[in-house]
Amino acid sequence: MEAAAPGAQPGGSPEGEAGAGGRPRGPGRCRAVRFRMPPTAISVPSVREEEPLFYRRLEELVAPGPGGFGPLFAADGWSDLTGECPRRAPAAAALTARVSPAGDRLLRKRVVWDGRGGPRPRPGQEVSVKALGALEDGGLVERDPRLTFVPGHGDVVQALELGVPTMEPGEVCFLLAASPYGYGRPGREPDVPPEAPLLFEVTLMEVRDGPDPRRPPPAARLRLGAQKRERGNFHFARGDFAAALRSYRLALRALDGSGAAPPGPQEEEELREQRVKCLNNCAAAELKLRRPGEALACCEAALCISPDNGKALFRQGKLLAEQGRDEEAALVLKRALRLEPASKAVHAELSRLVKRRAGRQPPPAPEEPRDDPPRPRSPGPSAVPAAGGLA
Repeated sequence: MEAAAPGAQPGGSPEGEAGAGGRPRGPGRCRAVRFRMPPTAISVPSVREEEPLFYRRLEELVAPGPGGFGPLFAADGWSDLTGECPRRAPAAAALTARVSPAGDRLLRKRVVWDGRGGPRPRPGQEVSVKALGALEDGGLVERDPRLTFVPGHGDVVQALELGVPTMEPGEVCFLLAASPYGYGRPGREPDVPPEAPLLFEVTLMEVRDGPDPRRPPPAARLRLGAQKRERGNFHFARGDFAAALRSYRLALRALDGSGAAPPGPQEEEELREQRVKCLNNCAAAELKLRRPGEALACCEAALCISPDNGKALFRQGKLLAEQGRDEEAALVLKRALRLEPASKAVHAELSRLVKRRAGRQPPPAPEEPRDDPPRPRSPGPSAVPAAGGLA
């Protein structure tokens, strides 16, 4: 895996963009996954015009300060989106069943203005929202005038993934999110502290049908694939390996298949490279989920596209050795060493295999990738090539 480190590197993820006040934007912050679909927009005030209204409404709920949002998690007038809620939209119910225990009362909703009575977002539809988000001290950490995403694709925090499908077009609501539905235990440097609850005010502006069934052009496929892979790296760095795997698979889905126009030679090469990166990252996530068979299959798929990919060869050899397939492992690792003669990781693995075959060392226990990326300083993790790292 390639180890994550500050600063963009070739083959890694770009740094987070600078937002208002110089703060890095997190994944999904002011980024849009756009498809060509008919808009059904509503007219709403600008974010700057909304901020004073947001703070007035916030003060009516709870005074910012040491008391925090704690009382709101038990207050009346809120609905619990992760408990029993028969009126939840099907999209929200399906997502909730996948990601949260029933009745945890850690994600709550309060309607500010009713919507126009239109249908709630259905699974696979794309939505555009305006979102403001604040910490318990009143500090504004989210300011998105137009955030576009498909619920369930893992591009935004869980509060929005689960909350927006319960809304009608034109609706404005508060979403009160404990840290598991926000930025989790690590928070988001530098503006969201660890385990911080958040209060969002969300306006559902548009609901569109899902992506155009016709494949987008190659450049759009590359952009979407990179976007999903970067989001997977973000999940991986935070230890959410199942979410990372979902994002990597969505990236592969965007990259695979035929498009509206055939790719040129350079685009075809870029599509192959992106597929290999995603498959290698799928293998890393599968290992973290303790599924070595699936990880090996991902390595083999990557090598079908790029037979001389050193990372896939190294991981394949290591997995074969862990399965006791020593002869196959030795051949693969020797090939990896010919391609990367200076690789210490390949040297060490091959040396261990040789010693074990000579009877001086017991078979190794299956182990997870050793070169996991450290927690990023911003939600857009960067990566530096390494024997076992993310791409």
